[in-house]
Amino acid sequence: MPYGPHTAADRGRMLETLEIDSVDQLFEDIPVGLRASALDLPEPEPELELAARLSGLAARNRTDLASFLGAGVYRHWSPPAVDQLLLRGEWYTAYTPYQPEISQGTLQSIYEYESLLAELVDLDVVSASHYDGAAATAEAALMTCRATRRERVLISRSVHPHYRQTTRTYFEGGLELEEIPLVLDGPVAGTTDLIALERMLAEPDRPVAGVIAAQPDFLGLLEPMPEIGRLAHAAGALFVAVVEPVGLAVLAPPGTYGADIAAGEGQPLGIAPQYGGPYLGILASTDALVRQIPGRLVGMTTDLDGKRAFVMTMRAREQDIRRDKAASNICTNQALLALAASIYLATLGPHGLRDVATLGAARAAELEAALAAVGVERMHEGPYLNEFVVRVPDARTVHRRLLREGILAGLVLSEAEPDDPSLSDGLLVCATEVTTSAEIVRFASAMAAVLDHTDIPVATR
Repeated sequence: MPYGPHTAADRGRMLETLEIDSVDQLFEDIPVGLRASALDLPEPEPELELAARLSGLAARNRTDLASFLGAGVYRHWSPPAVDQLLLRGEWYTAYTPYQPEISQGTLQSIYEYESLLAELVDLDVVSASHYDGAAATAEAALMTCRATRRERVLISRSVHPHYRQTTRTYFEGGLELEEIPLVLDGPVAGTTDLIALERMLAEPDRPVAGVIAAQPDFLGLLEPMPEIGRLAHAAGALFVAVVEPVGLAVLAPPGTYGADIAAGEGQPLGIAPQYGGPYLGILASTDALVRQIPGRLVGMTTDLDGKRAFVMTMRAREQDIRRDKAASNICTNQALLALAASIYLATLGPHGLRDVATLGAARAAELEAALAAVGVERMHEGPYLNEFVVRVPDARTVHRRLLREGILAGLVLSEAEPDDPSLSDGLLVCATEVTTSAEIVRFASAMAAVLDHTDIPVATR
């Protein structure tokens, strides 16, 4: 599409037609403090000097760290076919396929993604075009309210804090979001408190639309998902499972334990970790909720000649058809990232995906043993897959010193969950199939050296 900028005369005629003096008058309803300000950019430079400046900025990024960071975004090996196929020219300008007769390739790529994910989560319907796992979770929460005509949703504190924050933002229009506390002690510490959940569900004058829990949860622990779902359904609420897709190769899929909706982050499926995005929101549901699920649904049919064809289905849910009645007005076209996930899943296959999950779990067990050998124990007793919390005195200082040694020692939980004192000494660490035994040995050795410093407390070691 050619770029045709408006001339000053064109803009003048438009302003005259609108009977205003400047474009700024179009934005007078926006408070001044919320309006975009002028960009603070340096003066222009010759291209050679600018390239040198940008190279210097890029050099400040660390790419040599031994990383044990997970917390919702995970490092995985991606087959070269993923990036090579994404680089093909026909995907460069693929946008929302409103005209199916010229968008068959894009529509088929979305259809294949939705078909593969439906098999992975064992649910009937998968939609596309959600920004990330947080947005998909918030949309799932809204689905439960629309379907049940109730306005109260319960979300476990074990769900990722960013997901909880995003859902709370979505609910600021008058809906009610409450957090289910975690068990603090004993063998199931760190998981959803089922007694508290049952009590919250039993409040007679405050019916619940949906219950949201994660598997694995933010602390890496495995939750009793069938029991959470049973309690939700007994109270007439819908059950939302927040999932990690690679883990579904070895864990029960949401459909088998009665989840009505599944949400999650698709980044582990062939999408590299990168500065917070772009990522891929997964959203799936049972067929009973198909009219409530936002995003794009693609179906397969036949054309007038009897040939296979792909179309967007149930478009009345879309904001381009009935904006005031749309299931959501917050979505985009994530088809390129959905295609990456499809290629990744198709290339690895079910057995390859299971290998990825099991090798990550084996590396995590190796990491747990190595850290325990130097006196750093797990904070929780329950089972996990490839991520867990260790108790470290003055975790923030330890984390910073390990960074100087070239080790990214996971996530400091006092920063991620500042309102939870039980996690104040916690480091959330992760291993995947790309974590090496040498990195684990290096991490444990460096941890032991840091903890031997006299200014690190020893009382909790």
